[in-house]
Amino acid sequence: ELENQLTTKSETLDELKQSVAFNGSAKQTPEALSLRIPKLCEMMDSIGSQVSQLKTSMQAILEQWRVYDEVYAEVSLMITRYLYYVDQCKPSVVSLEALKNQVKTLQ
Repeated sequence: ELENQLTTKSETLDELKQSVAFNGSAKQTPEALSLRIPKLCEMMDSIGSQVSQLKTSMQAILEQWRVYDEVYAEVSLMITRYLYYVDQCKPSVVSLEALKNQVKTLQ
């Protein structure tokens, strides 16, 4: 979506550059210039609306990244805690002979 918006703005900018180059190379009457002014204003409005759409899109993307960062930190903390608990709760390896001795002692 952003690529399409940037492509559209680039095309609009190219059109503006061409129209400026055309206007500079050929003398136009005031009537012809007055007809081009609304078109240029329309193009400027279009660029302004595209920029505002791009800002809105970028804000939404930044918000999504912020949420991602928060969730990633939370998941990372949970994994660290899990690994710690697993490490701490490992049953000690006891031989059969040691278990027999403990049973005898308890009896």
